[in-house]
Order: sequence, then structure tokens, then C-alpha cells
Amino acid sequence: MNEKIIEISGINPVELFGVNETKLSKIKAYFPKLKVVSRGGTLKAIGDNDEIRLFENKIALLIAHLLKYKQLTENNIEQLMDETENGESQTLKHDDDVLVFGNSGLIVKAKTANQRKFVELSEKNDMVFAVGPAGTGKSYTAVALAVRALKNKEVRRIILTRPAVEAGEHLGFLPGDLKEKLDPYLQPLYDALRDMIPAEKLKEMLEDGTIQIAPLAFMRGRTLDKAFVILDEAQNATKSQFKMFLTRMGKTAKFIINGDETQIDLPRNQQSGLTQAIKILGKVKGIGMVRFDEKDVIRHDLVKKIILAYQDEKE
Repeated sequence: MNEKIIEISGINPVELFGVNETKLSKIKAYFPKLKVVSRGGTLKAIGDNDEIRLFENKIALLIAHLLKYKQLTENNIEQLMDETENGESQTLKHDDDVLVFGNSGLIVKAKTANQRKFVELSEKNDMVFAVGPAGTGKSYTAVALAVRALKNKEVRRIILTRPAVEAGEHLGFLPGDLKEKLDPYLQPLYDALRDMIPAEKLKEMLEDGTIQIAPLAFMRGRTLDKAFVILDEAQNATKSQFKMFLTRMGKTAKFIINGDETQIDLPRNQQSGLTQAIKILGKVKGIGMVRFDEKDVIRHDLVKKIILAYQDEKE
């Protein structure tokens, strides 16, 4: 067995190791044959010489990334760990594997089997339903697909919409103008856009209508053409709203419908339009459907356990 002390210099070690060494744990997982111990501003690697050399090279890559971009996300770690010796990425051999190159070195790509299926279905179909529990990346992946389509000039605008129903509240009871009323409802989509589009550019796109945000009720009468349209929280659309929305589709539009059938906030006497649409449209050619489950959760590990616990209780 050999050992090597690696000095961490030029950066704050916490930026590399993460709070409570969460990032270091992720890095260690790529080197199961090594014993790695952190001590202050150093790392001690114990194991085979070749493994130690590779580990040292990867640490150097991560430090270089931090120095250049001033941050290191788990996504960055995955991408850098997958790079080969000559700097090519094993998981990113083709640009098609990357959905969006985001801000501060962020690389957005599908992380789970169902996310990859989601991407594939969106490339083959103009309408895709993505259904499943919270935390599975439905909205984030949908926004990435929309931003990619806009950057590739496949569409001229992105339209984000959702039903204005949340735990019994309606837009009219909230303060502010339309945008201020709707913003809290669309925060997950805003967060995703901020990851993928520079702040000033995003502000311009919102102001000039390249990115439009509107409640589902405001879709009535419109023909949505040359647009990438995302309906989020679709489980809270009524049957009539859902049919109205689906028939807004223009000839060159892309529609993504995201929803979670376990989180319906509609009054008990109203059936979810999403539930009905899945039954009616399941076999319609040109419409793709992907179901996410707890294996696709990319939030805290507890989220998976919570979803499974609720499933067990329901059964």
C-alpha cells in the first residue's frame, strides 16, 4: 500500500469538501479502492499508485474548476469525474448528451433512466406527459429542453403556465399585478431558468416576451405556435381547462405536461384533467408518456423514503 499527502491550496478547502464533507463523500465514491482522509487543508490517499495518481489528477481538476468558476456543484463533480485522461468526457462524448450549458460551468443533462426517457420522448414527439412525484426532475428537465430548443432556434419563445390553484387559494386573493400574483406558483421554473440563462439575458427575455408566463386560464383563445410550452402542476387543471389547453397547440409547437397525481389540490367534486387525459390519450400516436418514481428522486435521500412511506400507507 502507498500513501500520498495532497495539499489543497489556492481555495478554501470547505469549497472543495462541502459542508460536513458532502462533496468529498461524492468524490470518494468514485475511488472505492482508495482510503481517503481529510485533515485541515490536506488529503491523504492510501492505496494503489495508479489510483492515487488518478485521484490526485481529479482533485487538481476540481480545484482548477473552483478557481475559474468560483463554485463547485455536484453536477460539476460528476462531469469532471467522468472525464478521461485526455480531457474528453466519457458521459459527454456527444453534445447531444448535454441539454444545456448553464451558468457558472453548470452542465445540465438527464441523470436518471426516466429523465433520459423523457428527453428521448420529447425528441420523437411534439407532446409529452411527465407524471410522477416531487423531486424527480420533471420541471427542471422540461425547462432544460425548452431552453435548448430556444437556443437552437427550433422555437421562437418559451411559454410557462400552470393552474392558479394552491391549497384552496386563487389568484384574485393575492396582492400585486398578474406577474406578482403568479410568480410564487412558478418559482421552480424560475429557479431552473436562472440556472440556465444569465440574469441580464433572462430579464430581457421576460421583458420582450421571448419567455412568457401566464396562468392556465389565460390560454383560452390563443394558438400557441413556434413555441415550447410547459404546463406545470397539471394535476390541478380541471377537465375543461385541460382540453382547452391541449387544443391550443399550433403546428410548430412543443408541449410538455408535468404533474403529480398524488398532489391534487382541486375541490373534491372536481376531477383532475391530468388523470382523465392520461386515460384518454395514452395510446394516441405522437404523444409520449413517461412515469417517474422514487428511483428518479434527485433531492435528499429522505425524499425517496418519504415517497415510499406514503405509498405503503396508501396501499
